[in-house]
Amino acid sequence: MSARVPFAERGGPVRGLLDLATGCYPAFLFGGSIGDQLPVFHLHDVTRAWLEPRLCYLAENGYRTVTCEEIARLVRDGVRPGPRAIALTFDDAWASAYTVAFPLLRQFGMRAVLFAIPARVAEPGAASAFATPFVTWPQLRELQSSGVFDVQSHTRTHTMMFCSDAIVDFVSPDFYREPLLNRPQEAGGLGTPLYTRRSRMSDARRFHADESAADRCRQHVTAHGGTAFFQRPDWRHELRAVANGISGSFESDADRQATIRAELADGRAILSERIASEVRHVAMPWGISGAVARDAVEATGHELCFAEQPGRRRSVRAGDDRFHLMRLNGNFITCLPGRGRSWFFSAVR
Repeated sequence: MSARVPFAERGGPVRGLLDLATGCYPAFLFGGSIGDQLPVFHLHDVTRAWLEPRLCYLAENGYRTVTCEEIARLVRDGVRPGPRAIALTFDDAWASAYTVAFPLLRQFGMRAVLFAIPARVAEPGAASAFATPFVTWPQLRELQSSGVFDVQSHTRTHTMMFCSDAIVDFVSPDFYREPLLNRPQEAGGLGTPLYTRRSRMSDARRFHADESAADRCRQHVTAHGGTAFFQRPDWRHELRAVANGISGSFESDADRQATIRAELADGRAILSERIASEVRHVAMPWGISGAVARDAVEATGHELCFAEQPGRRRSVRAGDDRFHLMRLNGNFITCLPGRGRSWFFSAVR
């Protein structure tokens, strides 16, 4: 299988420059007006120092925040939410959604959408490999019942998976500095081989590596100093020799389709039950949605899906593809028309 990640699934400066060159960014980022667009911003883990001035900017310039139901009416029925309407969406349900965003949104009289990952939410004090940095179930229920947050799905597990039999690296101390949600769930302890990775919602087929090679590598690291092993200048070459003879299997097309559908259906069902409110919308992790996932979104009864699509305008209008709605980085909030606005290049610094 190919070890290459398709360009459409890569972020970074090159992708940003391409979007800029092809007119994907709306005119208001460069001093123009909003026109008939609805700007939808995505945010993640936030601090008070970052979020408060942006909410203050929205409030001082008369902006109103909407949630998924009004976005759906715009896209589906052409019903505009009114002037100066924008949407704020928070991905992942980090703890800061409760400790920082919740009180600030309430203070400014605003609402937002929270795309939560049910497999990474736990009861208070529960032992979970996923739970620590995210909101708890009681907090998530409080956010939903408050009316400040509209809780929707971010798939069940937000999985990054191995999709190639080519080793690209090994788990080292540096691996744990990567963003938590970017780490494949198959990654084990120090020395574990790492393969090309892609989102579960991509069209890639998952690679299941034979654990024998990983066991040999981990044992080798343990026997040669643990963390200190990675101070050797040739440690990667050494582990590649130990891992020699990699084997494994790729999931079938049928398993890929079934797993993706379960990710979407279960994410929606679990959240709906646990927060006692019907969940009908989803945001794809990393904005990635392959052809299989797009079909699965519709088949599992979702009404809206936020997902990246190269070459598409980063805003929402009536008649847009409701399963490929585009969002803007929250850094661009202060580019909205108003007193003290920023322009594109100052906002991305």
